[in-house]
Amino acid sequence: MDISNLVRDIIDTNPHIAALVVDRNGIIQFMNETYLKVLQLSRDKVLGKDIRHITPGSNTVKVIETGQPLLGYTWTVHGSQGIACSVPLFEDGNIVGAFAYSIFLDIWDKNLRDNVMYKLVGKQVDNSQIYITHYNFNSLIGLNQDFVNLKNLAKSIAQHEGVTILITGESGTGKELFAQSIHNHSQRSMFPFVRVNCASIPHSLLESELFGYADGAYTGARRGGKPGKFELAHNGTVFLDEIGEMPLAMQSKLLVFLQERIVERLGSNKPIKVNVRIIAATNCNLEKMIEENRFREDLYYRLNVGRLDIPPLRHRKNDIHLLVEHYLQELSSSHNIYVDKISPELLQLLTDYNWPGNVRELVNVLERALILADLEKSSFLLPRHLSISYQATDPESEIKSTNLRDLKTLINQHEKLVINQVLRETNNDKVQAAKILGINLSSLYRKARKYGIDC
Repeated sequence: MDISNLVRDIIDTNPHIAALVVDRNGIIQFMNETYLKVLQLSRDKVLGKDIRHITPGSNTVKVIETGQPLLGYTWTVHGSQGIACSVPLFEDGNIVGAFAYSIFLDIWDKNLRDNVMYKLVGKQVDNSQIYITHYNFNSLIGLNQDFVNLKNLAKSIAQHEGVTILITGESGTGKELFAQSIHNHSQRSMFPFVRVNCASIPHSLLESELFGYADGAYTGARRGGKPGKFELAHNGTVFLDEIGEMPLAMQSKLLVFLQERIVERLGSNKPIKVNVRIIAATNCNLEKMIEENRFREDLYYRLNVGRLDIPPLRHRKNDIHLLVEHYLQELSSSHNIYVDKISPELLQLLTDYNWPGNVRELVNVLERALILADLEKSSFLLPRHLSISYQATDPESEIKSTNLRDLKTLINQHEKLVINQVLRETNNDKVQAAKILGINLSSLYRKARKYGIDC
């Protein structure tokens, strides 16, 4: 069996990579000089030998048996510790052997590692199954100390690729940006990032979306079956957004998957081992949902291993000017609109506003302001270009502009403002908000529905 010239050139010319190739029976076909030196053996002592006799416990044999790569595991030989990867080699769709390498270095040459892995594995991935990410930690703008500390924590967690992560925060704070950044900062970055919105998929379809289905599993099922999101994300990351909206029955199945990392497609009893990192996100208070028997406590503890609580924009107002500069430049470029200046009055209004929609709302407001300014042929962004109420943070100011003869409208408007404010201050904790307002929880939900408040 011949190894490609490209890979041979890479591993033969780099003194830090210890590499070998075995055939489908585990017999060593190739070993480079670096690996021979690490093993303290001559070439004639290893070629044609069973890898299990040369390095007992080798993961290379497992790769041949499963057909799945093993990436980023620790490998020690004669006291030298390295980071190892093993991948299957295919010919006409059949496994003909495996390639394994270890980097015995005080530094980790990530670019070289990714280059080799792409040449060996990347071309085997069906392009229709590639899930691309667009954000990294440079996309997370802010100098607020709490925000900086959170980014540093996320970077640290990203390096522990087996750790399940729970990201919490209000809508629009950037939970998916953090999830994508973690994926891109990890050893899984060259593999898929698969997003699942648990709130947008009908409950009856969620199981087949996550676990897939076999041929003939149900009427109308695709011929040949379909892999689920966990299979598609093998070696990568599954981002379970809005995890609080997952029905209890599916929470049980997710818990089993987190424990075993095995999927069975609907209509099949064939277990499939997958290797994925789970990142879950929610704007719900899962602790309160547990008290209300709407979320499984055991699943919560499984998810809540690496916890990231993203602060709302109103708690990091010193970052607003940085965010405005960043997104103005980005939006100007995408719309081919160039606004040179922003008035101090407008910047002050943006700083004073409470931003219930957080960074997402800020971006939308800036985009509309840019378009309005462009329609006026203005090089300035001015207060009149904003789509937010200038008095949005001052209930009394809004009351003054209300028709005082309509007492019912006045009372309803003020009640809505107070409920919104209390929910913001309690991070949407409905139980705590109800206590502060002096009403029971059912009354709070009824009033929220009445006023169209997202609760």
